[in-house]
Amino acid sequence: MPSFRHALLSSAIFVAALPTAFAAESLAEGPSNRVIEETVVVGVRQRLYEAGTLLDAIQKTEVVDEALIKSMQAVNLTEAIQNSPGVRVSNECSMCGVKRIMLNGMRGEHSTILTDGIPLHTMMAGYYAVDALATTGVERIEVARGAGASLLAPEAIGGTINVISKEPQETGFNVNSSWEDNDSYFTGMMGSHVSDDDRTRASFVYQDDRHHQADNDDNGVSEAPLQENTSYVGRISHDFTERDNLVLRLAYTDSTIFGGPQGYSIGSVLSGFDGVESEQLFEDDDVRNRYIGKPWETTEWIDTERTEASANWLREFTENYNAQLTLAWCEHEQDSFYEGFDYAATDSLFYFDLRNNLILNEAHTLTFGADLRDEEMRSDSVAGAESTDYVEDSFDYRTGGLYLQDTWHASPKLEISAAIRLDTVRADFVAEQKPGTEIEERLLVPRIDMRYLHNDQWTSRMAFGRGYRAPLSFFETDHGILDAGDGFAIDIDRLEKSLSATYALSYEGERLSSTLSLAHTEVEHLAALGETESGVPLLTQMEETATVTAGDISLGYTLTEALKLGVTLETYAYDQVFKESYAIAPVEQRALLSLDYGSGPWMVYASASWIGQRDLDDYGYEGYNQPGEEQKSLSAEGYWTLDMKVSFDMSENLTVYVGGNNLTDYTQVNDAETPLFWDAGDAYDVAYIYGPLRGREFYLGFDWSI
Repeated sequence: MPSFRHALLSSAIFVAALPTAFAAESLAEGPSNRVIEETVVVGVRQRLYEAGTLLDAIQKTEVVDEALIKSMQAVNLTEAIQNSPGVRVSNECSMCGVKRIMLNGMRGEHSTILTDGIPLHTMMAGYYAVDALATTGVERIEVARGAGASLLAPEAIGGTINVISKEPQETGFNVNSSWEDNDSYFTGMMGSHVSDDDRTRASFVYQDDRHHQADNDDNGVSEAPLQENTSYVGRISHDFTERDNLVLRLAYTDSTIFGGPQGYSIGSVLSGFDGVESEQLFEDDDVRNRYIGKPWETTEWIDTERTEASANWLREFTENYNAQLTLAWCEHEQDSFYEGFDYAATDSLFYFDLRNNLILNEAHTLTFGADLRDEEMRSDSVAGAESTDYVEDSFDYRTGGLYLQDTWHASPKLEISAAIRLDTVRADFVAEQKPGTEIEERLLVPRIDMRYLHNDQWTSRMAFGRGYRAPLSFFETDHGILDAGDGFAIDIDRLEKSLSATYALSYEGERLSSTLSLAHTEVEHLAALGETESGVPLLTQMEETATVTAGDISLGYTLTEALKLGVTLETYAYDQVFKESYAIAPVEQRALLSLDYGSGPWMVYASASWIGQRDLDDYGYEGYNQPGEEQKSLSAEGYWTLDMKVSFDMSENLTVYVGGNNLTDYTQVNDAETPLFWDAGDAYDVAYIYGPLRGREFYLGFDWSI
């Protein structure tokens, strides 16, 4: 029924768009003496950015802009950045669809997501919320790699992903809608308003998208879950004076994930739950055969609601001094069911920042201030409460910091940005079985970025930084939450601490552009999942230091005015400590090829991705299709995937398009390797993953603006 309503709404909009589009085209071809005056809005905030008086850092940053987002038909954050250099989106569960955004080879929990520069995402938000982050209304996404990549996010050991909202330049409306095969769809709408005096810029965003379950081997259990997301975002920016600007933003997201048995609704699954396990889950106990167990025994359902509110006031006191006050709040609510174990949690975050930018002279600009992050997570489980070993993973987490950064223009060729933070960190698991405060520490967090202009074409960038984070969630481990029926055990008393160094050499020519990047990161006290002597899952920390080294080179070449080609080559070297910490084998080598062609009304975008061969034994894989039989393959062969989109401008404001994802139709199930498996103890699990789990998908849609 929802898909029917979606199709009806989108069709109505499309039909309504046609006469408007052609009318606009006719006006454009009207008398040549018609004069149209264009007004460009430049508010307080934009003027200060362009003047260089709102500064953070000078590190190398990859930017995915709105045009590229639309070219890729990326409807959420993970799809938008998955082909960026040094970025890997890892699918770590075939049932719940949890996604991790890995930067420079680091684990997903080491990446920090910012919204308009504000660290609004809670600890839990990095697991099921990244696929629900809508791209409608996004101006660009900035990816900065390396510890300390943001002055306001010292916990970003791997780096930051900053999602920048689109600032309206004129009053208008845009709708982008597409239909996929298998009852999937996407609709994104943005309405914007700019006042007559150009002081008020407001926007409202609505996005609704659905992605179907995938069961490529037809055994009755999905390899990829159903996901439905609905998002609403309201934003207003107002210049009270020529020196004062206030931005208010309110957002709400509802996301539902349902993986497991085919042909059931979550309501029918939960109503049929009896807690009595079947004698057999699959015919002949072979996970490749037909599923014959009860629906709830392989169901994973996660319902997430996120509410965000933020206010940012910018005041320009003089031409050389401005200040920003930021207040933000977020609440992440999760209700879930994992194969018989229920888990509900509410994670609330309050954030405060007072930031100052002072231009001392032509050579030095200071940024200084104070921030506070206060997070409270409370979890509950009916099934867990029935176990005497159960320890809830509720926690209180607070960090407060003072920071200072000096951006020094040492010479016309050399720029240095040196920053230091003094942070106080307090992390406390609040269950009765965990008396006392686990982590209470004060530490200095430095970083330095340097940019050197060799000449008009060549630029070097170097960065050194320290980061930290408190490992507080079972979700960051290998399915720790699924074993919670046996209880939780927590042995965390130290912060994860990192040191990283990065170097980038860039070339910008008339036709050729390229960047070579190298990064090395070391992490102490890395979180890991073990178990107690009685078999209870134990969240603990490694004693050895883990290291990873990443290298990549990106090349872009403008072959003609209409045709641009791109190539990215990546390689990663993980030490054994890091390898043991991964739930899913990460990428070791990757190649990305892209083609962007635009001529007249036509646009063609294509991207191909190659993932190199890996030895799964290096990452601790051990699984069986049948208990006690021959082990599943430990060789993950290399593979290619191909995405393509073709669009045609029917008029100045109406575009139609057609495209497809994974046109090579490669999934690991094609190699007869389902992600389902039995472990050495004959326990069933769902994360024997090393390749794509969704096959070829096609879509057809339109993009209309007025």
